Amino acid sequence: MVSLAWPDQYLLHIEKEIQIDAPPAIVFEALLEQIGPGSDLPDGTPMPMKLEAWPGGRWYRDLGNQAGHFWGHVQVIKPPTLLEITGPMFMSYPVMSHVSYRVIEQSGGTRLTVLHRAIGDIAPEHRQGVNKGWQYILARIRGRAIG
Repeated sequence: MVSLAWPDQYLLHIEKEIQIDAPPAIVFEALLEQIGPGSDLPDGTPMPMKLEAWPGGRWYRDLGNQAGHFWGHVQVIKPPTLLEITGPMFMSYPVMSHVSYRVIEQSGGTRLTVLHRAIGDIAPEHRQGVNKGWQYILARIRGRAIG
């Protein structure tokens, strides 16, 4: 068997998790809202995202007038425990990402884990900014879930 070793510059592996004092169903709904119609940037600017929450559904940035940016397709959705998306995400160049959001009930609340893996010609600015981006998104999901 041939083994291929990819240089680090072509790989991305981010894993983040957060504890949320809310039931899994509430966390899952907060997740769908944050990455969909409630998406925003850290400065508070709305980011017009659309998520079709079914297998094969699109996840995209809708700029109006038939303009936008495709981010991915829903690969797996099992409410309220799992959402997986595959696609280029926020990167407009040769890259493929897989993002999984796992919602796990625990005593005292819920653990939300996001795992983002990508392969391709990943730009340094995306590699540097993705950690902050995921931290922000997780914090916003927590805020939505606990009200």
